[in-house]
Amino acid sequence: MISRVLILSPQSQVMQSFRQTLVRSTTKKTQPEEDTRSRILKSALRLFAAQGYGGTTTKDLANHAKVAEGTLFRYFTTKKAILIEVATTGWVEILTDLLTELSEMGSYKAVAQVMRRRMLKMAENKDLLQVCFIEAQFHQELKDRIQLEVIAKMTDVAEAFFETAIDRGIYRPMNPKIVAQVFLGMFAIAGFSAETIIDPQASPQALQEMAEGISDIFLNGVLLNK
Repeated sequence: MISRVLILSPQSQVMQSFRQTLVRSTTKKTQPEEDTRSRILKSALRLFAAQGYGGTTTKDLANHAKVAEGTLFRYFTTKKAILIEVATTGWVEILTDLLTELSEMGSYKAVAQVMRRRMLKMAENKDLLQVCFIEAQFHQELKDRIQLEVIAKMTDVAEAFFETAIDRGIYRPMNPKIVAQVFLGMFAIAGFSAETIIDPQASPQALQEMAEGISDIFLNGVLLNK
């Protein structure tokens, strides 16, 4: 068992930098401003998921958020700016949860439990996943922001995590960036599993089996050791 103090090294520095950036971007607003902004974003997420970005007007957003239509533009320059912030803010929360779990993991082999919790958590964020992966196909700016602010940061922290494990002889020598990309790819699949791979009404036992299967393939591959 590897202690938490040992695991926290280089990836925690990347994670701390990421959190500081997040704090700076959210603490400049007063509480009433933040409440209104949050209400607009929550309404946008719900409407974009239900009606699509193109099928949602700024009037729809204002009515759902219970604000004047002009108020939207006090907080966001355009409707697309709302879409981009909905996506990036939601993913920041998911990313922070994942990175916290990685940094606090008691063992480098405890991937299955992290994966299972991510599957359950991401099932709760199906509206966000739907908006991101559908709208990113039609909005290059959104795709670029997700790549820059989410995927790149997530990869950096995961790479640092696996590089530490490789340096300590826990994982065999290989490119930690590729390991991180494979892990995050599996993580993304796990996030969609509730809607695609596994029955939406699946039992906790079925989710556990899925998480353990994904983790086993990640840690051990599929070839039989002779």
